[in-house]
Amino acid sequence: MSMIKEFKEFAMKGNVMDLAIGVIIGGAFGKIVSSLVDNLLMPLVGILLQGVNFSSLSLKVGDAELKYGLFIGATIDFIIIAFVMFLIIKGMNNLKRKEEAAAQPTPPAPSKEEQLLTEIRDLLKSK
Repeated sequence: MSMIKEFKEFAMKGNVMDLAIGVIIGGAFGKIVSSLVDNLLMPLVGILLQGVNFSSLSLKVGDAELKYGLFIGATIDFIIIAFVMFLIIKGMNNLKRKEEAAAQPTPPAPSKEEQLLTEIRDLLKSK
């Protein structure tokens, strides 16, 4: 029974739940980007390239068929997802820096005694 209890504690930790939610949202986002590329971008690029259909681009090598058009679409999917993730991480880092800057207390101004001692030290150095 202790193994089940340990697993339950592990599964209910915040990091595991955050990861699970991230994977689910990431999968859905990937489907949206794939649909965007397959149904909107690639047909537009095909029109610009005089009616080329990227999903049918292939090369026969012996009995094998190399579908490089699908590879091009998958590469564009990856580039879009990587760019969006870059923007998200960049935004999170900017927010984190702003929070850290706001959290750092400014050092207190030197007391009158410290100011006077600094002036005395400077006068002694100048002589």
